Amino acid sequence: MTPTQLVPRPASIEPLLLDFLAYLELERGLSRNTLEAYRSDLLQLGEFLQRRGLTATAATHGDLAAFLSELGVAPSTLARKVACLRSFYRHLRREGGIEHDPTADLRGPRKPQRLPRVLTREEVARLLGQPQGTEPLALRDRALLELMYACGLRASEAVGLELADVDLEEGLLCARGKGSKERIVPIGRQAVAALLAYCRAGRPVLLAGRPDPRLFLNSRGSGLTRQGLYKIVQGHARDAGLHERMSPHTLRHSFATHLLAGGCDLRSLQEMLGHADLATTQVYTHLSAERLKHAYFSAHPRASLDP
Repeated sequence: MTPTQLVPRPASIEPLLLDFLAYLELERGLSRNTLEAYRSDLLQLGEFLQRRGLTATAATHGDLAAFLSELGVAPSTLARKVACLRSFYRHLRREGGIEHDPTADLRGPRKPQRLPRVLTREEVARLLGQPQGTEPLALRDRALLELMYACGLRASEAVGLELADVDLEEGLLCARGKGSKERIVPIGRQAVAALLAYCRAGRPVLLAGRPDPRLFLNSRGSGLTRQGLYKIVQGHARDAGLHERMSPHTLRHSFATHLLAGGCDLRSLQEMLGHADLATTQVYTHLSAERLKHAYFSAHPRASLDP
């Protein structure tokens, strides 16, 4: 074979990759960590395809399955790579780069479903009762814990709240979730009362005249960080005897489970939690079996054991 007859190397995946990452960042608002993980996964795919003399747009289901099978990674990592490939090829099809999606039947490893830890109502009451007194930090901690449980907030959502995001007269809160998506969540009366006390007698003292739009502040008057939030929750959980069962996310799980147990419908809960997929919300139905049993035995004409 003469030099003029050499088969050209297949086109690099990078132009397609850059367009895909721009879409994820600008339109879906994914985090830098997720973008970097997807970039790494697709560059790895590009190297695999080049060794086979293939382009990304010519890859078949069999090619992608072969790529995944040779990785030898943990199931959680493999699941992420499968999700990355699906998202990438769906984007290519939307943009007209391919006619058929080779990931349509691509299956990742089944992940065992782990039910989240949830506090009982009594344990929640014990935790929320820990911050005592009228000192600014005590008022802040009480308002913070009440609000996280009242609204099912993620840690990042709680520390990202600004004063303007909370309407205490209407009892509503605007939370910014994953991908900067906003949602409106009602605030219960006890959380409103705790926030009012904090905003009147706690937050102004912490600010000490310095302007800061963030709702929850640290002892220096700056916005509270996720690490600071974690220490606050852990400290009060330890005092309440709940240290082994607590993280900031436990309050979110407890919020969801207690709402379902109280009769909240799944779609409303999905909206309040900010879940894009109802399947994510459905994990909480496994934690509400007692509510279902009560409804069954109360309503079914043949369920009662009485003669």
